[in-house]
Amino acid sequence: MDKNKGNQLRKYLALTGIAFEMGAIIFVCAYVGKRLDAYYQLEKNWFTMGFVLFGVASSLYLVIKQLDRINNSKK
Repeated sequence: MDKNKGNQLRKYLALTGIAFEMGAIIFVCAYVGKRLDAYYQLEKNWFTMGFVLFGVASSLYLVIKQLDRINNSKK
């Protein structure tokens, strides 16, 4: 019973880590996009929009992969 409780705690910690990972990926992509927009002096923030969309898509992909791994470890 104690081993099951520890395993459940590890899963909750992994889910919490996923949220921080998503935030970090999207933040880094937005930062890179803003720097590129400032460097090329564009009127619209095309690089920022593109990199944020890329960050959201890649972080969702990583979340799906990690959730699949967590679910498979339950078996």
